[in-house]
Amino acid sequence: MIHYRLRCANGHTFDSWFQSGEACVAELDAAKMACPECGDTQIAKAIMAPAVGKSATPATPCGKPVCACGCPALDG
Repeated sequence: MIHYRLRCANGHTFDSWFQSGEACVAELDAAKMACPECGDTQIAKAIMAPAVGKSATPATPCGKPVCACGCPALDG
């Protein structure tokens, strides 16, 4: 399953889930979907920011874990 943010020709945005990217394109091309706010069937994918996870431990310049006295790469 893949999640897309969609936008109608009137500027309303809404979210929907699809089996695949190809299934989304096919459904949009066939105008099988309507905006839940205004009923417009001219729907396109809207720009979305990817969900990127944050690293549990920040990287150090030397690649070693930071100890109580600091990173050895920063000593000189």
